[in-house]
Parts: sequence; C-alpha cells; structure tokens
Amino acid sequence: MKQTRVLLADDHKLMRSGLRMVIERDPEFVVVGEADDGRQAVAMANSLKPDVMVMDIGMPNLNGIEAAGQITEAQPATAIIMLSMHSDEGYVLRALKAGARAYLLKDSAEADLSHAIRAVTEGKSFFSPAVSKVLLDDYMRKLQRAGAEDSYDLLSAREREVLQLVAEGKSSKEVANMLHLSVYTVETHRSNILQKLKLRGMPELILYAVRKGLIS
Repeated sequence: MKQTRVLLADDHKLMRSGLRMVIERDPEFVVVGEADDGRQAVAMANSLKPDVMVMDIGMPNLNGIEAAGQITEAQPATAIIMLSMHSDEGYVLRALKAGARAYLLKDSAEADLSHAIRAVTEGKSFFSPAVSKVLLDDYMRKLQRAGAEDSYDLLSAREREVLQLVAEGKSSKEVANMLHLSVYTVETHRSNILQKLKLRGMPELILYAVRKGLIS
C-alpha cells in the first residue's frame, strides 16, 4: 500500500504532536517531517517533496500564506492544507490565492484532518463545516444589504455543471471528457461563469462553490 506522505508545519510543538497522532491513526498516511516555522517548512517541502503539507497560517520568520505561495511555486504537486483560528472570508481567500486546497479551523482539525487529506490527494478542496457556514452567512448578509438576488440563478444548467466540476479541481480537459464537450466550449463556459458571478479567478470561484454547498 502506497502511503500518503504528509509534512507538518506549526510553531507549537504540542499542536504538531496532536496533529501527528491524528494523521497516523490512519495507516494510509505517514508524517515524513515537522517544521516549526515558515522558512523551515519551505526548505523541508523542497527536500522531502511531500504529497500533502499541513500548515499553520500564523508562524514565525515566514507566515503560512507566504510559505504556501513559495511551496506551490516550487512544488506544485504538493497539496496544501491550511490551519487557522480565523474563519472570515479574507483569510480563506488569501490562503486559496497562495495555493491552499483546504482550510481547516484548528479547533476542528481532529475531526476534519483525515477527510481533508483524502480530499486534496484526490485533487478536491475541503473546508471545515464552520468555515463554510461563515462564508454562506456573510454572503447572504451582503446580498440582503445590497437588495440583490443570488447571481447563481443567472447560470444555465450546463454552466452550473461546469462550475461544480471546475470547483472540485477538475481541469478543462477532464470536464470536457465528462460532459462530452470540446475543451473550447468548457473554457467558454468558465469565462461566462466568472463574468456572470463577477468573480476574479479560481480562488473566488472555489469560495463561491463552498458558499453554495457545491463542494465541501
């Protein structure tokens, strides 16, 4: 059995020990190293090339957002799971823009971490349920303040299909094969979705899909 290789990064040793215990309860996962600051996390990711990086957002010397950006650029095959105490949209969006595929609240890491590791190794995203709820609540409040309707209703049935598949991490080629469309048609749908929903790229599209409950 090929194990999923996980690298941990958190400046609190007790937190790292707890995370290691949670991860190694599953025989499919193995922790290959531990870093206690952002710069060490980048160096170890480049040397160990783990399948998954589980990283605290707030670390000394180099914060998790900056470290994630450097790791994503140098090791694009490493899937990043961000840990944080913050559930507001700004932090989540910054993490996604830096390359993170999952965002977990620290107080729910024990319950969610194994699910998140499985999700990101399959190319999917994962968010703590509490994060998804905050994102949805914030979104609904913004709609109410603006007196606006949900722009999701502007999408055609096909665009909704494409939105979900793209948000799940599938490439345009994969979506095209699944829906029996040309890659050009899928790219056109992607462009139309971003325009209709007033989104600026994949991180915002993923956030939107989380708010709508299209992905977990």
